[in-house]
Amino acid sequence: MISKPLSVVSLKPDLRSARGTQIQRGLIVRLLRVITLMLLDAVCLALAWKLAIRFGTPIYSPWTQEASFLLLNVTVGISIFVTSGLYKAGTNRRNYTRVIKAISFSSILLLLIGFLYAPRVYVSRSIFILSWLLSVIFICTSRFLFDTSTNLLRNKGAVRHAIFLITDAEEQDEQVHLIQKENCYTVLGVADSSSLDLANREQTFEYLRQLSVVEAFVSWNSIKNRLYICWHFYTAGITIRILPTTRELYHPKSQVWMLGDIPCLAIPAPILAGTDFWVKRIFDLVCSTILLLAFSPLYLSIAILIKLDSSGPIFFRQERVGLHSKKFKIWKFRTMVTNAEKLQAALEARNEIKDGVLFKLKDDPRVTKVGKFLRRYSLDELPQLFNVILGEMSLVGPRPLPLRDVERFKTMHFIRQEVLPGITGLWQVSGRSDIDNFEEGVRLDISYIENWSVWLDLKILFKTVGVVFNKTGAY
Repeated sequence: MISKPLSVVSLKPDLRSARGTQIQRGLIVRLLRVITLMLLDAVCLALAWKLAIRFGTPIYSPWTQEASFLLLNVTVGISIFVTSGLYKAGTNRRNYTRVIKAISFSSILLLLIGFLYAPRVYVSRSIFILSWLLSVIFICTSRFLFDTSTNLLRNKGAVRHAIFLITDAEEQDEQVHLIQKENCYTVLGVADSSSLDLANREQTFEYLRQLSVVEAFVSWNSIKNRLYICWHFYTAGITIRILPTTRELYHPKSQVWMLGDIPCLAIPAPILAGTDFWVKRIFDLVCSTILLLAFSPLYLSIAILIKLDSSGPIFFRQERVGLHSKKFKIWKFRTMVTNAEKLQAALEARNEIKDGVLFKLKDDPRVTKVGKFLRRYSLDELPQLFNVILGEMSLVGPRPLPLRDVERFKTMHFIRQEVLPGITGLWQVSGRSDIDNFEEGVRLDISYIENWSVWLDLKILFKTVGVVFNKTGAY
């Protein structure tokens, strides 16, 4: 039975929204590092090419005479370095084997371009080999010097990443030692796992913002019962790094990185936190407005049919439970007789949902003739575009459920109330009414929240069109 109140003290935002759009913390330092490395590589490639032309076998060719081909050489080299991940943080820039492979591939690509551009006039073999050899020597040396200089600065307390550690008290000393061995982090503070509890969460994130924390190191054990704490770091612009544990762990947005010799998980913050969610909201508003205007003749036709079929109002407004368990009225075309909710109690014994949380019944005697047609093609849901414009719903999200269903939630089910409900969702395009187990539906809702992106919303919308026209699982 329900163990959590439906009312909320204050209206909180959607789990995926940020407190205003903010730049990823530590982004400027990362950009400066990448730009510096790119400039060093460009200088090395240009110098290697110039020296190879000077000391190699002379040959007249546009490749040795014109500046545009020097620019092409540098551009191709930098592009290969980017695609090879040689500008990523960590050990990537010190992977000299990958550097040599990238330079070799760049040289081969230039050779191919030269052959296709002017097969009879290119460069001598000595220039080609010298350019490759000098590029390897110069770039590897410059990167070694860059790392040496960076380490010297870090030993003096500069060029370090400001981090915060959240872990259980008994693991704190061990994990602080593990982090400090990397010699690139400054630990600004340590807190135990209770700081991520619901009662302390807002205060914790406000404190992290005040400290200007760039990254948060969190032990997986600290968040094992708080499935979506990662969203709070993500929308705060803070990269979260999940410290190792003896248990196998995974999160959909995670990436593997190395802390010394130990593989860990990281969930990087977006460049601009909150932009994806604002794109979603703007998309909802624009599409809903366009659809309301385009479907206005259809709305009128459906209204006439409902009036001719049975007595009662055209629209049906039912109380549903939405974002953060806040109640609101959902708009639908009426598909049942006017006293349908009173008749439901007598039909509970025929409920086809196995665990009884939801109420679903094929051949429901309360549904009118026109109502059956509207439900088959989901036309009864069209008025919910008004709810989208009012900000109570989104085009895509977990479906808002009636009070009767939410009262039967277990505590773990309430996570689906942390995001804006939708007209359609992953549950609906994965079987609609054919899914007869509420736990399976919640699993799909959780999968949607974990993996959410603007592209996922678009995929679900396109799938919804196909599902509606195929009348899959509709009744």
